[in-house]
Amino acid sequence: MKPIAIREILLKNNRQVFTTQEFERLFQIKGHRAKYFLEQQTKQDLFIRLKRGLYALKTDLISEEEIANKLYVPSYISFEYALAFHSVIPEMVYTITCATTKPTRLFNANNREFAYFTIKKSAYTGYIMKKNGSRQILVATPEKAFVDYLYYVSLGRKSPNDRFQTKKLDKNMTLQYARLFQREKLIKLVKSLC
Repeated sequence: MKPIAIREILLKNNRQVFTTQEFERLFQIKGHRAKYFLEQQTKQDLFIRLKRGLYALKTDLISEEEIANKLYVPSYISFEYALAFHSVIPEMVYTITCATTKPTRLFNANNREFAYFTIKKSAYTGYIMKKNGSRQILVATPEKAFVDYLYYVSLGRKSPNDRFQTKKLDKNMTLQYARLFQREKLIKLVKSLC
């Protein structure tokens, strides 16, 4: 298998990020042969290993936001990163923060930190698909990112931020999202800040 041909086939099949199993199916090779090839080509800089069993084409690397959506599924970008993305907070955020229904996890991939925070399944909504060139990312609306963040403040797991630009938020929508968590302390917090 020639690396240039592998790259072309992956691009043709829109697989800039892929699992070991997807690679095995696409190239019809099994187990140890596939893993050996992936390891060797990671050392040769064709691929980047994002986490165990998940790789990306280094030559055609997708955006960090797209990586965030694929690194831990299901997830959408939220919390501080989405608040900065929507200019609800003025700070730059270096860790890409996401909401998930899976257990809370932290990943380091491609010299970037990706943090995933668990929210209730009933509150796993309020995200939109944003175009990023020819690709798409899942990111929370400003109101939902605000509520996701305040949910963790209400649990005592995040510090309050006094620099929110709440004028940019729809108060009714923000309260609707807060009610999805069924947590009175969160609803009171949202009312006090909006």
